Amino acid sequence: MHRRLSAAVLFSLAALFLFACFSLHLSRSSISHSDLVSHYPIPSPAADHHLISELQPLPLRHVTTSSISSVAVLLPAWEVLVIVSPETPLSGGLDGYACVFKDNSTSDARFAGILPSMNRTAFYCTMPRRAKRRRPFLQPALSTRSRIISKDLPETTAGPELIRWTLLVYESFSTETDVVLFAKGLNNRPGVNRPPSEFRCVFGGGDNAVRTAVTSSFQEVFRCPHPDSTALNGPVNVSLEIVNKTNLVVPSVAYYTATPKRRWISSSDNAGPTQSPSHELCACTMVYNVAKVLREWVTYHSQIGVDRFFLYDNDSDDDLEEVVRQLNREGFNITTTFWIWPKTQEAGFSHAAVYGKALCKWMMYIDVDEFVFAPNAWSEALAPDRHMLKSLIPKGPDIGQVSIQCNEFGPSNQRTHPLEGVTLGYTCRRRLLRLRHKSIVLLEAVEHSLLNVIHHFEIKKEFRSMQLSTEDAIVNHYKYQAWPEFRTKFRRRVSAYVVDWTDALNPMSNDRAPGLGFQPVEPKGWADMFCEVRDDRLKMLTKKWFGSSTSSKMVWQS
Repeated sequence: MHRRLSAAVLFSLAALFLFACFSLHLSRSSISHSDLVSHYPIPSPAADHHLISELQPLPLRHVTTSSISSVAVLLPAWEVLVIVSPETPLSGGLDGYACVFKDNSTSDARFAGILPSMNRTAFYCTMPRRAKRRRPFLQPALSTRSRIISKDLPETTAGPELIRWTLLVYESFSTETDVVLFAKGLNNRPGVNRPPSEFRCVFGGGDNAVRTAVTSSFQEVFRCPHPDSTALNGPVNVSLEIVNKTNLVVPSVAYYTATPKRRWISSSDNAGPTQSPSHELCACTMVYNVAKVLREWVTYHSQIGVDRFFLYDNDSDDDLEEVVRQLNREGFNITTTFWIWPKTQEAGFSHAAVYGKALCKWMMYIDVDEFVFAPNAWSEALAPDRHMLKSLIPKGPDIGQVSIQCNEFGPSNQRTHPLEGVTLGYTCRRRLLRLRHKSIVLLEAVEHSLLNVIHHFEIKKEFRSMQLSTEDAIVNHYKYQAWPEFRTKFRRRVSAYVVDWTDALNPMSNDRAPGLGFQPVEPKGWADMFCEVRDDRLKMLTKKWFGSSTSSKMVWQS
C-alpha cells in the first residue's frame, strides 16, 4: 500500500512538472518581439525607453521557396504584403502564385505592384483564419499554385516572424548628398519627434554593416549621410538602429545601392543638381481609386499651367493605370509612383519634394477633388492660359511658399457621381472658409527635415510664406460629394495624424464631417447638407473653357 501511494505521488509530481514546462513554453512562444511592437508602439522620447530595453534586435531573414525568396509584412485588416527579393526575379508572369502559411494553410497571392525602392515586386495575401490562431505569426512562403496542387509544399514552421507594419522602415531614397529613409513607429505623435542622436542608419547586416549618423528625424522621415561605398557590395538592406543598451535594429524592407545613382523620375529626364529644373510648375497628390475624376482634374490644371503631375498611388484597384496611360498618350505628363503604405500622405509628399526637386522649380500640393482658380482675374477669360497658375506666384527671391484658402462644397443634391464632372455637378458650399489651405512650394526652399502638415511645408529661414487673398485665388474643395463617393473616402484615410472617421475619438475635430457618426452609414438628408451658399463661378468658367459647341459633353467626358 505504501509503495502504491509513493508511486502515485511521484506520478503526480511528474505530471505537474511537465504541465509547468508546457505552460512556460506556451507563454514564451506566444509573446514575441512583434507582439510587443504591435501592442505597444513606441510613443515618445520620454516614455519608451523602458519598452525598448526589453526588445531584442529582430534579424531580417527571407523565406525561400525553390527560386522565390521573399519577405512579408502584416498590414491592417489581416492583409499580408509579400515582397520578392531583388535577387530572385519572377518568371512566367504575375499570376499563379499563392502564400503558404504555418501548418500549410494557403491563400492566393494577388499582384500588388512594383515598389519604388529597387523595383521590387509585391503581392497581397489574406491571412487564413487558421493561421491567425497560431502564435507567433510566421512569414508565409511564396509558391506557385502548381507546387501546391502537387503537394510539393515548402516548410514554413522554422521561418522568421512576420514583420508588423507598426514598426518598419518601408522606403528609401538616395539624393546626391544623403540618404532619406521612411519609417513607421518611431515618431508617432504630431509635433513630437525623437532627436536624431537616438538613431543611426545601418547599411547591410552582421559584422559587415556600415553605420552613419542620423541628421534629421521628423514625422516618418529620417536622413543620414551616404556610407563608405567601398565597404558595401551591391544592393544592401538599409534600416535604422535605436541607440540604447540593446541597439534595436528596426525591421526594414528598404534597400540601398552602394554606388549612388542619380535616381530621377525616368531615363528621359536629364536635369541634375547643377542644371535648372526642366519644369516651372508641377503638381503632386496622393490618390486612391480616382480614375473616374482624374481626366477632369488633369485637363483643367494642365491648361492653366501645370507642366507635370506626380501621382502617389495608395493602392488603387480601379482603372487608374489605364487612364494614366491614355492621358500620357494624349500629351499630358503624368508620373505614377506606387505608394502602397497605409496612412503615409505626409511621407509621400516628403518623398515627392526630394524626388522631383531636379525636375520642378515649384510643386503644388492639392488633392484630386480640389481645383484652383482666380475669381477676379479669370472670370472674363475666353480660354484657359498656361501662365494663369504661374501668375499667382508673387515675384520676389524670398518667397518660398504660397498658400491658398479653401471653400468646401457639399453634395449639392447629387445622389451619384455627376457625369459632366465635379466642377459642374457640385455648386453649393459652406459659407465660412475652412482653416485648411493648400500650397505651392518652391522646392529649393523646403527645409532639410521635409516636414509638412496638411499640404503645407516647413521652409528654410531665408524664405517666407505668403497667403493669397480669396479674390486673388481660391481652392474649390469638393469634399462632401454624393454619398457613394464620400463613403469611399470615409473608409480610406491616408494622412498619418488625421483622425480616422471610424474611430470614436475627437468628435469635434475640424476634419470630421459635421453630423457624421463613426460608421459609413448615410446620414439623413446627406444630399442637401453643407449647402449654405450657391456658388457656380467655376462651373460657368469650366463650361465656357471646356464645353463643346457641337455636343453637350465636356472635353473630359469619354
